[in-house]
Amino acid sequence: MADQAFVTLATNDSYARGAMVLGKSLRNHNTSKKLVVLIGPQVSEPCQAVLKRIYDELKVVDVLDSGDTAHLAMMKRPDLGVTFTKLHCWTLTHYTKCVFMDADTMVVSNIDELFDREELSAAPDPGWPDCFNSGVFVFRPSVETHGKLLAFCTEHGSFDGGDQGVLNGFFSDWATADISKHLPFIYNLSSIAIYTYLPAFKQYGGNAKVVHFLGKTKPWSYTFDPKAKRISGNVHEAATHPSFLLDWWTLYAGSIVPMLHQQYGDQPFHSGCVEGESQSANPQQELELQMSSEERKEKWEQGQADYMGQDSFDNIKRKLDTFLK
Repeated sequence: MADQAFVTLATNDSYARGAMVLGKSLRNHNTSKKLVVLIGPQVSEPCQAVLKRIYDELKVVDVLDSGDTAHLAMMKRPDLGVTFTKLHCWTLTHYTKCVFMDADTMVVSNIDELFDREELSAAPDPGWPDCFNSGVFVFRPSVETHGKLLAFCTEHGSFDGGDQGVLNGFFSDWATADISKHLPFIYNLSSIAIYTYLPAFKQYGGNAKVVHFLGKTKPWSYTFDPKAKRISGNVHEAATHPSFLLDWWTLYAGSIVPMLHQQYGDQPFHSGCVEGESQSANPQQELELQMSSEERKEKWEQGQADYMGQDSFDNIKRKLDTFLK
């Protein structure tokens, strides 16, 4: 389907690496759709070159250079710069239908069936389910819609300071008008939701098709030992399940880093892959080992016990059995 496309946005090199993993994950799961990446002018030449190898179309977008309408809107609301940039996806009018995906998402299954949905289809946000999460949504490119969105942006702003507030304000009847536009949560499994409703994750998580790494700490914020298959980083900030992080890093280290090395050549760059001496711990153990007893206590008090790992029922039962014996 040459007139349908997955679309993402990368405003800098960090998010560009996320976009690389997203694009490669879509390719690996045999999408039949075109892949489009919108990038900001700050994305470096080597990263652009890698993106061009993965995506069918790369388009540089800069709000201040995007035409009079956006320019005038930007003058009134400079605080919404990144939001205006994301709204450029509606200008891709050589496509009849698109699915936008944030650069911090990754597919774990083919999701071409999303193109059977209509604008604006999206999954509920775990923080406020009457709003949709704008990390994954189905839309129809339209110059008219783009203009209306910019006008709405300028007049009403965003209740959350970003694109999600703008889009929920514009498509305000999403919660009530048409249930067919409510995507199942498996198409936008927000990582922070795993611990907030763990029984549901254990029941349905295996059906996940898209993982969304919400929160301040993104997958590329960690470091990875490819030999030991070990992830290191600030686990206290992590709001995702270690197996999803491992999937992201395995794909990034195996497929993306070699392409980056080719493009950077002799120029130094930080890939995030660091080989250490220890090769015994698995990623789950490594993440657990880094969490101090104080941090674990704090997690428990917040209702965020690691039910899938250290604090699993089997582990607790084993410790109780040992104690009682």
